[in-house]
Amino acid sequence: MRECVIIDGVRTANTRAHAQKGWFRNVRPDEMLTAVYDALFERNPKIKAEDVEAVYCGTANQAGSQNDIARWAWLAGGFPDTVATNGIGQQCPSGMAAVEHAARAIMVGEGDIYVASGVEDMQKVPMMFAMDVPPRVLKYYSMEDLPMGATAEKVAEAYKVNRLDMETMAYWSHKKAWEATQAGKFKQEIVPLQGEEEDGTKIVVERDQWIRENITMEGMAGMKSPFKEGGVVTAGTSSPLTAGACALLLMDRAKADKLGLDYTLKYAGGAMAGCDPTMMGIGPIFAVRKLLERMKMAIKDIDLWELNEAFSSQSLACLRELGIAQNAPFDNVNVWGGALALGHPLGESGARIIVTLNNIVKTDRKDVKYVVATLCGGMGNANASLWENVKKK
Repeated sequence: MRECVIIDGVRTANTRAHAQKGWFRNVRPDEMLTAVYDALFERNPKIKAEDVEAVYCGTANQAGSQNDIARWAWLAGGFPDTVATNGIGQQCPSGMAAVEHAARAIMVGEGDIYVASGVEDMQKVPMMFAMDVPPRVLKYYSMEDLPMGATAEKVAEAYKVNRLDMETMAYWSHKKAWEATQAGKFKQEIVPLQGEEEDGTKIVVERDQWIRENITMEGMAGMKSPFKEGGVVTAGTSSPLTAGACALLLMDRAKADKLGLDYTLKYAGGAMAGCDPTMMGIGPIFAVRKLLERMKMAIKDIDLWELNEAFSSQSLACLRELGIAQNAPFDNVNVWGGALALGHPLGESGARIIVTLNNIVKTDRKDVKYVVATLCGGMGNANASLWENVKKK
């Protein structure tokens, strides 16, 4: 079987999904995708758009301006209509699923070059927008237990995750994200794109909007839970509503070698898993276990992790249950910060954490061997993706 490597990965900055305050409030999701697609081809001139076998694009809420965005964004960007596109829906893991589908297509010889992407604008297409939930689902699950905040509270209670530990995790997520931003760690992956300040001033957006450089434990301690009376999950320990897009250029390793292209990570395997949708945040426990069992590996074999921080409660529950870590700060998990600080554009995040992982291995953790990206998703979806460092030392 052939091998799939990451040639490049880029993203827009993640911005607030807010009609008045979001830096990308007047940028359409298809325009964000065009920006990352353009950047891939500009940065990799040996690859032309017409060389791509297909484009896979993950989006959680495929409605409104995100309806069949895989096709519309490609066509709206002026790219060749001869290139096939495929929209992928797996809720939050949609972007990761897009990457894995492309990787597997390369490995079985269906094509040499693929683009895998993810996008979400939670302002223009809010969660549950135009969604018609099957009434029969209510025979099995209570509707009041299905919203994301309710699931986070349920996980906190079931796994005995206390508020202080959750707030400590959020504190370190922001601290590490801000330190990485100040050090220029994200410059290799963030594509500059025009947006605007709250007052309408045009700006070039080159950093993530949600990061709080002055976050304090005292500030978070004063927050109340919007999800449950007397609850422990607050806005400070929840990933915020976000807009952003991401794309990766994936290629057959032999083809990349023939073209003289550089790469670091090789796709080594993946696993999707399902769980109780009212406890959706614990999905990575099952996806990671399935992945490692399939690969005949153990937690200790993984050097670095990117775990999407949907909520502090579910992140800590997963890390503890898997035996990866107990409390923040972590030395091998989300080392440049996580979604609590960087934002979580649903369908984008699964691809984004792979891009960030790739850049961490390229720069800060060159000696690691195996790395995993994983995340939970609405309605009980989860995914985990294993990558091997194959860069010649």
